[in-house]
Amino acid sequence: MCFVRWDGEAVNARDAVAAVPREPFIPDRVFVRDEAGWLVPVHRCDDPERWRELVTADAPVVTRVGPDPALPAEVCDPATGKGMTSTSSSSAPFAMARVIEAMEVEPGMRVLEIGTGTGYNAAVLARLVGGGNVVSVEIDPAVASQAREALRTVGSPVRVVVGDGEEGFPPGAPYDRIVATASVHTVPYAWVRQTRLGGLIVVPLAPVVHPDWPLAVLRVRGDGTARGRCVGPSPFMPLRAQQVSVRSVQEAEERWEAAGRPEPNRYGLTVTPEGQRVWLDSPANTIT
Repeated sequence: MCFVRWDGEAVNARDAVAAVPREPFIPDRVFVRDEAGWLVPVHRCDDPERWRELVTADAPVVTRVGPDPALPAEVCDPATGKGMTSTSSSSAPFAMARVIEAMEVEPGMRVLEIGTGTGYNAAVLARLVGGGNVVSVEIDPAVASQAREALRTVGSPVRVVVGDGEEGFPPGAPYDRIVATASVHTVPYAWVRQTRLGGLIVVPLAPVVHPDWPLAVLRVRGDGTARGRCVGPSPFMPLRAQQVSVRSVQEAEERWEAAGRPEPNRYGLTVTPEGQRVWLDSPANTIT
């Protein structure tokens, strides 16, 4: 799918991502897994070739870590990486392109991004719709500050605000598109309220819907609901307040097995003020 960029040039999603340099958005310290599986730092000044190799790869880059909340605090050691888990990352460029393509953006559209991270995705969106049209919400003040600086460096006037992404950002509403760069098990109704009639909400779903972490594309309807289908796999880190348990993932996989292992695009979602319904093939066939 091709888009018309804000300056009139036609581009596709992969070209749009490739046109924005990733390097300015990646901090000098990133993290990789060692042979033991722990996340250990790679410093740009100590190993510039390895750092640049990670940044230029079509793969996610872990940019921030913290103790794994599922483990006892005493076993977590930032010095060795033991017990540490990723808390912020730069998504793989191919995954960013997949989500951006699903958004069907056009020049001048107002976009709300949930989860600023490094700011790289926001910069790509700004290139497509115009920088003044993108607002990005980040829950971590330190991450938000780094993203603002990176966006300033590349001259992208995205507004970055610190807040809970589940609440959206009402002062900037209504938006033509809301996109989440983190997965959720439940789509917040606040996002529906803040999306213009006919607008899209594009959000990766946790594997409690389908084991392939599907991407949902929901259109806001005149009755105050949002409804749409999943369009394929799109694994992302979970929104901080929407972690999922191992048991809930297992139960979802059992339901999927019992249904005959249907493809992700057979699943759909309806979000209402009362909650959400997951359905298979038709909104009339609710499964959860």
